[in-house]
Amino acid sequence: MTGQHSGVVGKLSTLDRFLPVWIAAAMIAGLLAGRWIPGLNTVLSAVQVAGISLPIAFGLLVMMYPVLAKVRYDRLAAVTGDRRLLWPSLVLNWLIGPALMFALAWLLLPDLPEYRTGLIIVGLARCIAMVIIWNDLACGDREAAAVLVALNSVFQVIAFGLLGWFYLAVLPRWLGLPQADLAVSGWQIAKSVLIFLGIPLLAGYLTRRFGERAKGRTWYETRFLPKIGPAALYGLLFTIVILFALQGEQITARPLDVVRIAVPLLVYFGLMWAGSYAFGRAVGLTYERTTTLAFTAAGNNFELAIAVAIATFGATSGQALAGVVGPLIEVPVLVALVYVSLALRRRYSPARVEVTP
Repeated sequence: MTGQHSGVVGKLSTLDRFLPVWIAAAMIAGLLAGRWIPGLNTVLSAVQVAGISLPIAFGLLVMMYPVLAKVRYDRLAAVTGDRRLLWPSLVLNWLIGPALMFALAWLLLPDLPEYRTGLIIVGLARCIAMVIIWNDLACGDREAAAVLVALNSVFQVIAFGLLGWFYLAVLPRWLGLPQADLAVSGWQIAKSVLIFLGIPLLAGYLTRRFGERAKGRTWYETRFLPKIGPAALYGLLFTIVILFALQGEQITARPLDVVRIAVPLLVYFGLMWAGSYAFGRAVGLTYERTTTLAFTAAGNNFELAIAVAIATFGATSGQALAGVVGPLIEVPVLVALVYVSLALRRRYSPARVEVTP
């Protein structure tokens, strides 16, 4: 199995192999640009799509399209019938994840109500974008990731506002704690899902359908996909630069606050990923589906969280800063967990590891 793992890593391109370096450079470049270039924040925020800066929207769409074009949509039925994957994903994402973030926010930020509320909002926004990249880099199950992300999207539209009301008003009242309000419309969430998942999902499906019909699956997967594949990581790096440029001044101006917000986030990502991974192994899922379960449970939709925090509390609020710190911590942590996952791949027996092309 060591040879197999080395072979997988050995086949990575220079871009893939040094991904942590490129991501760190993108984060630093964005932070410095946002801090040192006057008026950059205003320019980048001038045009928005679903409450998100147009450059970020563009980067997200470019990032997600190649990965969704790789999905074999004729295999989705096999995923939807796997109850060992679907039910744990729903429980982890919509029961355990929000409850864990609520507990960590109150335990570690009892004296900082704005940041605490911002973190709770992050915990409610389940990932529908970047998780597709992390799952693909870790050789997870692409078809399973597509199904779980779609499932999260549906529940996000239905449950986000309700859970926000519960965790910010109802549960604190029951516990005798201070309460907060969250103003968010179902249409705002649905619009975000339709744009940032619906467009690349439809484009990926149509590309595979017509590409295979015209040239066949072998040509599509051996000739076409390798050509568009690097665009996903270019889109990721572009998105990171723009995201951190938009919020660079806030982050660099309040370093101690960033550290306080970072602590519960680090604990959250570690516990969610490790717990989900352990559960997947315990119920006998393959490496690919265990990996997909772990990343879809650990990731968060920071785009939605930031948009909701800004719309409800304002762009300079503590809640918005907490949302911004989310990807600052999530990106490097989940990149590190990609490598942890690839290392754990060796622990699966050959019979349980499916070779990912």
